[in-house]
Amino acid sequence: MDLKYLDFQDIDIQLVLRTHWGHMSRASNTPPEQFLPLTPLSFEILLSLADGDRHGYGIIKEVEERSGEPLRSSTGTLYLAIQRLQKNGLLTVSQNNAAKASRGRTYGLTRLGREVAVAEAVRLAARVSDARHKLLLPGAAAPRTVTGGHD
Repeated sequence: MDLKYLDFQDIDIQLVLRTHWGHMSRASNTPPEQFLPLTPLSFEILLSLADGDRHGYGIIKEVEERSGEPLRSSTGTLYLAIQRLQKNGLLTVSQNNAAKASRGRTYGLTRLGREVAVAEAVRLAARVSDARHKLLLPGAAAPRTVTGGHD
């Protein structure tokens, strides 16, 4: 399926989750959409953990490699965002007993964290789809016809 021409307005986030990850039962009944929109930094953190657990420094390096530029946020801002995501139940933290420093901590996604990352990715994809329909991006579809509001 070619996602650049998909209309993301009608995507069912729960259907995406079931299709790609099977039935995802979790303890929390909090809908992932409650956490949206994410800040760019929070989304980058969740995105960097989507393929495996990482230390804080590993998160920074992965974001920098993906973006091709240095992380614009300070290390302190990154760790505050990580703490907030953990407090909201989106991240797990495991402490390496041999190391007391922050490098001894490994961060990972919870099921809710993965669901929120998927929901945010779908939300952002819908915005890109809108930009294509408005002919702001290459590969744009024909503009949508908007009805109503005019006599």
